[in-house]
Amino acid sequence: MNSIPQIIKDSRSGMEKALESSKRELSSIRTGKASVNLLDTVKVDAYGQSMPLNQVASVSAPEPRLLTVTPWDKGLTQVIEKALRESDLGLNPMTQTGVIRVPIPALNEERRKDLVKVVHKLAEEARIGVRHARTEGRDKLKKLDKVSEDDVKHAEKDLQKLHDEYIARIDDLLKAKEAEIMEV
Repeated sequence: MNSIPQIIKDSRSGMEKALESSKRELSSIRTGKASVNLLDTVKVDAYGQSMPLNQVASVSAPEPRLLTVTPWDKGLTQVIEKALRESDLGLNPMTQTGVIRVPIPALNEERRKDLVKVVHKLAEEARIGVRHARTEGRDKLKKLDKVSEDDVKHAEKDLQKLHDEYIARIDDLLKAKEAEIMEV
């Protein structure tokens, strides 16, 4: 049986998931120096499914401008290299004796602008997640039996406040990441 507090709690949890996912994805966007999180969003087609890179290889940052990817299964080296090349991170990996070296190019103005677009897209996906959680909550509120219209209206206002709060947090994340990318 759904209750208003439960619906609000579920909606908050959905919004929190969208925010956390956005934080994770934004942290993987590079800002000019090598970070092992940079490759977190890269998916590799391995063993008949799409898998996160960190489940098929280890990633390390031995130098500020270099990442190395060591596949656990050497048979996946080409597949991983291809996934890195085709990711929207603008990388040009090279394989040497079973280790994939990924030099991190300095960010030029054009690349910075491209990354800002990617960041905006990620933020928009997070906003959609927050809106989706709000809509789902609103639909559940409308289906409640034995609850006064006033209670439903108050709950909808609470949902909207939650929505606005999470959208603002996403926008703050976006602004910070954008400033980090554009910093020369």
